Amino acid sequence: MSSIEAMQIASASLNKTPLNRQESTMNSKSIYAACLFAALNICTLSARAESQVQPETYTYGSHLDVRKVLSVSEGDGAACSVVNARMTYLDSQNQEHILDYRKFSDHCNEGS
Repeated sequence: MSSIEAMQIASASLNKTPLNRQESTMNSKSIYAACLFAALNICTLSARAESQVQPETYTYGSHLDVRKVLSVSEGDGAACSVVNARMTYLDSQNQEHILDYRKFSDHCNEGS
């Protein structure tokens, strides 16, 4: 075997190593991308499930586990009257709840 043939064989073996590393890197990137895509889909599905919280209607004696109030809104009413209101809150387990209830409008407190 001549020195030129030996150099060609060594060059060919060296050329295969980077190609294998490149293929390996590309495969790893594909696997990472697939895992990231799957994780994002799982997060999106759980967020959709949480956003579809069914409102509960308050009745006298209802047990409320309120850790943090996220929002409070009330129906339209320009006069002092009883209106429908809605409270969105988190319980002690960080589960979101929506509570519908009746209350005196905020207009009843104006000018007092």
